[in-house]
Amino acid sequence: MGDTWESIAADEVRVGDRIRVPNGDEVFVSRIEENFFGQKGMFAFIEDTDERWFKQPAPGGMTFEVRR
Repeated sequence: MGDTWESIAADEVRVGDRIRVPNGDEVFVSRIEENFFGQKGMFAFIEDTDERWFKQPAPGGMTFEVRR
């Protein structure tokens, strides 16, 4: 995995990415729900690992830092 972070729009995040969410936590994206809560353009990034389960909702235009 790279040591640099880049900013991308939420709709560019892919499964397998490591993102930094607004509170500063790093999340490994295991799964992505599109049209979250039935809203077009909303996403939910889910980390589902042995260590934790976490879900981060985000509108498609929101920016995240990603390390690939």
